[in-house]
Parts: sequence; structure tokens; C-alpha cells
Amino acid sequence: MKLDLKKTAVLTLDLQKGIFGHVPDSEYMMPVAAKAVAFVRQNQFRIIHVGLGFSEGHPEIPDFESPFLWVKQNNLFVKGTPSVEFHRDIFHPDDLVIYKQRVGAFSDNHLELVLRSCHIDHLVFFGIATSGIVLSTLRRAFDLDFRSVILKDACFDSDQEVHRVLTEKVFPKQAWVATTDEFIAAQQG
Repeated sequence: MKLDLKKTAVLTLDLQKGIFGHVPDSEYMMPVAAKAVAFVRQNQFRIIHVGLGFSEGHPEIPDFESPFLWVKQNNLFVKGTPSVEFHRDIFHPDDLVIYKQRVGAFSDNHLELVLRSCHIDHLVFFGIATSGIVLSTLRRAFDLDFRSVILKDACFDSDQEVHRVLTEKVFPKQAWVATTDEFIAAQQG
């Protein structure tokens, strides 16, 4: 599937220092993610980094039991701090960054507005974790009528079987699931 670069955005998902520090072995997928970003950057696709970003004091996170309570308790992902920084192998200071406060890339932010304003109808995305932000983003993108491509070898999940089931059985019903090399070959063809 060859994509129109003017109507396509490439989303890196949660590829932040704070994530790598809390998800063991996740950095092993970074050479593949860096290859994907280098290719799309060279071919002038729009790149958007989506990741966690909270205000000082984490007012977006409740004090009761929440999956994000550990973020608040450890003072992580405060905008402007090292934990929100995107991996050096994929980030350029001119890149657009959109912060979110929950799991999916579209969670309580202006991502959809930016995509619609830029006339984007195709998304290419990858990140950590396959069963978290990638799954949540695909579901929402599908409901919003975006056509999606997931680069499965640039995704990581600490449960390899969950990653396999999602990329082989679940995601193909709503997206083109490809390796980075397959995606690059399709764009060059």
C-alpha cells in the first residue's frame, strides 16, 4: 500500500525516556523504530510524537487507585522533565509533540484536531506497548475513520504472546500490519 505523504501522519507512541525506564527490554525495538523514522523523515512524511505529559503536581491523575497513580507517586512524566523526552534516535527538535494523559494517543488532547486540520486520513504508528497505546490508538483511529498501518516490529509488549496475537489476529481486522521493511518497500514501489 503506497501512501500519499501529504495525507499521512506517522505517530510514534510513548517512546519516551520514562517508559524505557519502566518497561524492561523495551529499548530492543528502537533500532527498528529509528529506521522507520529515518525513512519517513527522509521522505517528508509528517511525524508526530505522542506521549505522556502531565502538569506539575499531576492534577490530571486522581488520588484513588488508578493505573496512573504510580506516575503521580513517582513524579514522572511532568512536561519539561527528562521522563517525557522522546528517544534521541527518533526525535528532532522541530518535530510536533502531542501529550496525552491516559492510554490512547487520542486521549484528551488535540491530536484529532491536528490531523483533521492537516487533511490526514492515513496513520502509520508504532510504540510501547502493543497491548496499551497501540491497541487503544488503533481502536479509536478506526472509529474515527482513519486508515491505519501498524509497524509490528517497531512495537513492543512485555508479553510476547499478547504482541503476537494482537499483530497477527486482532489488528489485521482494522489495519494493514506490516514490518518496517515491508512498509518501506511498499512506499518505494
